[in-house]
Amino acid sequence: MKPDLRDLVAHRRLDAVTEMAATSRRVLGRLVSLTYDADPAVAWAAVEAMGAAAAGIADSDPDFVRHHLRRLHWLLQEESGGICWYAPQAMAEIVARRPDLFADYIPIVVNLVLETAEEDLEHFRAGMLWAVGRLGAPAGDVAADIVPGAVGALGHPDPQVRGMAVWCLGRLGRTAELDAHPELQHDGGPCTLFQDGELRTLTVARIAQAVREGGTAPGGEAPF
Repeated sequence: MKPDLRDLVAHRRLDAVTEMAATSRRVLGRLVSLTYDADPAVAWAAVEAMGAAAAGIADSDPDFVRHHLRRLHWLLQEESGGICWYAPQAMAEIVARRPDLFADYIPIVVNLVLETAEEDLEHFRAGMLWAVGRLGAPAGDVAADIVPGAVGALGHPDPQVRGMAVWCLGRLGRTAELDAHPELQHDGGPCTLFQDGELRTLTVARIAQAVREGGTAPGGEAPF
């Protein structure tokens, strides 16, 4: 029996997904479809699996992966006919796994925050902050322009945005910017964070605490 892609993704069978993608490039497109899944855990797992599968394909066909990255970028436009809300995260996951091949996409991912209209940014803000944070150290100085926006998001009314802003700044090694916001240490707002294959619900305060405990090493894993 042919394995079901959704089942493989949901159970984090990344090796099996990567093997499927090696024989059928259509798997990347099917993984994009899974980011529309009603279960957020499956949608996030599809992002992770897409990064793993694309990284494997890139060894033999980096141009195909570039084409896929361009398609993800296009799926952020209304002209695409079906906006992919997880496209920024998927782009970042692919680039973070293979910065040796796709570092030129780092400024493209970062600039999504700057180029998206404010009325549309409300739908994407938390996901884009995660995407920039996922890039971590390789983003380097490229991400400097979005730091003021990330700092501003620390006071956003949505706790998901606040939590992702904290995580993003921590991953970029900009924890000093958090010192001016001691209220974060008592912020009990709920925030879901996908990291190391898990979608966990934490408080903003817990994320802030973990970022501080993790020090300022950019790109380091948060100590959850």
